[in-house]
Amino acid sequence: AKADIAHLENLDKPVCRAAAASMPKNPRVLALFDVDGTLTEPRKTVSPETLSFLATLREKIAIGVVGGSDLVKQKEQLGDSPSLFDWCFAENGLLAHKDGVVIGQTSLVQHLGEENLKRLINWVLAYFAQLDIPVKRGTFVEFRQGMLNVSPIGRNCSREERNEFEKFDLANKVRETMVARMKEEFADLKLTFSIGGQISFDVFPEGWDKTFCLQYLPHADFDEIHFFGDKTFVGGNDYEIFTSPRTVGHSIDDADPMTTLKKLSTLFDLPCPPSLTPPAAH
Repeated sequence: AKADIAHLENLDKPVCRAAAASMPKNPRVLALFDVDGTLTEPRKTVSPETLSFLATLREKIAIGVVGGSDLVKQKEQLGDSPSLFDWCFAENGLLAHKDGVVIGQTSLVQHLGEENLKRLINWVLAYFAQLDIPVKRGTFVEFRQGMLNVSPIGRNCSREERNEFEKFDLANKVRETMVARMKEEFADLKLTFSIGGQISFDVFPEGWDKTFCLQYLPHADFDEIHFFGDKTFVGGNDYEIFTSPRTVGHSIDDADPMTTLKKLSTLFDLPCPPSLTPPAAH
């Protein structure tokens, strides 16, 4: 159990709740949110009720958002997130905003350097040149701000080809074998390999999960950092920050934004809306 738990239990006492309700904004307490399944339904847009609730919450404490997607996708779901939150982190914090101003930007190129990046990409392309699989298409390596996405069949394959490769990969462990080889070949670069979806795997530096954003939140500036996320299980992309000793973790197990608001209502003594407008009606 974390040291903050005893303090959190005190929030349920009437005296503490009344005191909290009458206090001015406390920037030393931060509520930090995942996006999908926490503030929005998965891959949907945020409800107006949630935005209104967050604006009220922001009058009491600092609020922040940390998502794995880039800022363009984050804005599609939340609106102008850098202005809506005191702290806004896209791509797990590779792009960081405070009070609407960029305070940090990190890229795979900066981290690895061009020589190591070329070494990595050249090895992948050489490996694919020798790899015998039923179908190959195009876009075998997709370069992103914070990772490489590597696909043996190529991301330009059709839906049918994607499905067939998934079956072939399951039987022949194409991706699993390649990842094992890369872990040996590039042990010095301290990389993480994440197999996901049907046709590819991601390659990114160790520690570039959501805990990456915590470097922008100095220990001395916060008494409590509450993190809310839905994928808090082992292997989920909220797990590392949820279990970090720096955060008080709150799991949104049903991936329902209303659950998030109910938890916040209890913690910070704010009225919870009776319902949220369905995403299709936004």
